Amino acid sequence: MPEAPTIDGANTTWLLVSTALVLLMTPGLALFYGGLNRAKGVLNMMMMSFSAIGLISILWWFYGFSVAFGTDVNGFWGDPGAYLGTKTFLAETDLWGATAENPSGIGVPLYVFMAFQMVFAVITVALISGAIADRAKFAGWLLFAFGWATLVYFPVAHWVWGGGIIGGDIHALDFAGGTAVHINAGAAALAVALVLGKRLGWPREGMKPHNIPLVALGAGLLWFGWFGFNAGSELTVDSVAGLAFINTQLATAAAVLGWIAVEWVKTRKPTMVGASSGAVAGLVAITPACGFIAPWAAVLLGIVAGAVCALAVSLKYRLGYDDSLDVVGVHFVGGWIGSLWLGLFATNSVNSAITDVVGASDGLFYGGGVTQLGRQALAGLIVTVWSFGIAWVLAFAIEKTIGFRVKGEAEVEGIDIAEHAESSYDLSPAGGGTGSAFAMAGIGTPAGGTASGAKPEAEPAEPVSEKVAG
Repeated sequence: MPEAPTIDGANTTWLLVSTALVLLMTPGLALFYGGLNRAKGVLNMMMMSFSAIGLISILWWFYGFSVAFGTDVNGFWGDPGAYLGTKTFLAETDLWGATAENPSGIGVPLYVFMAFQMVFAVITVALISGAIADRAKFAGWLLFAFGWATLVYFPVAHWVWGGGIIGGDIHALDFAGGTAVHINAGAAALAVALVLGKRLGWPREGMKPHNIPLVALGAGLLWFGWFGFNAGSELTVDSVAGLAFINTQLATAAAVLGWIAVEWVKTRKPTMVGASSGAVAGLVAITPACGFIAPWAAVLLGIVAGAVCALAVSLKYRLGYDDSLDVVGVHFVGGWIGSLWLGLFATNSVNSAITDVVGASDGLFYGGGVTQLGRQALAGLIVTVWSFGIAWVLAFAIEKTIGFRVKGEAEVEGIDIAEHAESSYDLSPAGGGTGSAFAMAGIGTPAGGTASGAKPEAEPAEPVSEKVAG
């Protein structure tokens, strides 16, 4: 006879800690994106991340969790009424994964699992914002975030983790979000960037990061929080959680080296922005694979992801799309690399759930042939097409109705003032005089001249790298 439902203190504590770590990632993302942005738009950039915390948390509680993790209806969404926000789940039987045969499930209260998945939804939406820096109306962003979360993220989470078509039928692997989070957000970012068009002056003007220490701080917070993102996705305290933890560290460390190696070869000057971006690329790539591959494969994955993403960020110059902060080059490309890596290196020897739970196969280099590689490619393709298509339609509809892109004057003068009536830095003279230390240093001088009266330098003929500080 099954035992009475029992809360597992260790699993519950670990998932609560992991939830807090993942929530910290969104403010970390705000700092990372904010530092990469120009000074006159940093607050708008950060507001898009913070507003995602507010909006998506409420949507997830009310109906998003039900769509993603409710009982499967048709392979595409869960029962919308299963965990509707009007209901409460505080009974001793309200444990995640509980069945008649196993009333305790994993011993974690339903609300704890709901909160853990909530912060995943939050940061996935926030990731998109980096592609449209300096030119998106805040009201347009909020409407887009609402529509995209409802029509794309909530259903895709069901496809991948809730028993839907990708996890349940195709049997593709995604431990912590390579497909559901990074490919998903990256495809949407490309679509919105195309609809909004290029920033004024791009790529002729050098739109360089305005605060590199802020970039490094944001990357550090992302790295720290990502242990909850990846190791927490095991949901229980066991050896696979430890594997996900060590793989996350190894892949990220290797990706830092891979990115700066490319910079060293190309320019002989490895940069702090490059190292920070390399860390994020490694974190992205290891996300789907961290609990399914051996540590040596994680190191190789990090090196490849760091190097390839360092090269991929230049694609926007060749193809002509203005992805302001390289969401496509890092998250979309890195997500694809990590997802396909599973088709090569996934192995039951480190996690028997590959076949026992997901029904997937070993990767190519572990004797599984190309079957799993095909599954991973199909899953990524489905999510790419759906996310890109819905995001493009949403952005286009918003632009044609309330307007999604700010006016040119606001973009030139600074989107922070136009959209939020505040600025990140006060550069006015402290004593009300006509001169200041900033003016003496040539900062904020009138267009057409410099502090010393010398003629300004000519505009560069070639695009200026946005990954190198001025």
